[in-house]
Amino acid sequence: MTWAMFYLTCFLVGVTLSVLSFLGGSFHLPHFHPHVPHVHIGNMGGAHGAAHAGGAHGGDISFLNFGTLCAFLAWFGGTGYLLTRYSTLVVTAIALVSFVAGLVGAAVVFWFVAKVLLAHEHELDPADYDRVGVLGTVTSSIRQGGTGEIVFSQAGTRHTSGARSETGEALPKGTEVVVTRYERGIAYVQRWDELAGERKQAASN
Repeated sequence: MTWAMFYLTCFLVGVTLSVLSFLGGSFHLPHFHPHVPHVHIGNMGGAHGAAHAGGAHGGDISFLNFGTLCAFLAWFGGTGYLLTRYSTLVVTAIALVSFVAGLVGAAVVFWFVAKVLLAHEHELDPADYDRVGVLGTVTSSIRQGGTGEIVFSQAGTRHTSGARSETGEALPKGTEVVVTRYERGIAYVQRWDELAGERKQAASN
């Protein structure tokens, strides 16, 4: 194999894997889940990798990941191929320049993923999604001993849930309630004013 073919192969492998990685992240193609140890993102698509990361953010991304390796191969191979075909540099000089070009390409991809795609990602806190203690409003009256519906906001998103009264009493539409426990998809709630009164009474005692 000539040096030109070697560099061309590196370029084609890097570009092909980059495209497959991007398509896998954007369209969730089956059977293509590249994995590199200690990597927090699995592809250049960003969203798919972030989902698997479960809360990775820019500061947690390792420079050595699948996206940067693909970029390195593409830039290394492309630069080496062009220099081999159209320059008079010796083999060692071409390899050195190609290596530097590969590092530059990998750095560009790393910067783009860390500073643009994952700029607003943050680590997920399970406490932010614990429904116990959430303040909500009854949107469908809860009959005595029966089930109704509440609406509440959590982590900046509006949610609805089936609900039952913790005490078994009827709760009309519009009542402000607090979720005291959550079981099998049903929120058990109590009037907010009752809980506030109990807390005031406990504090005064």
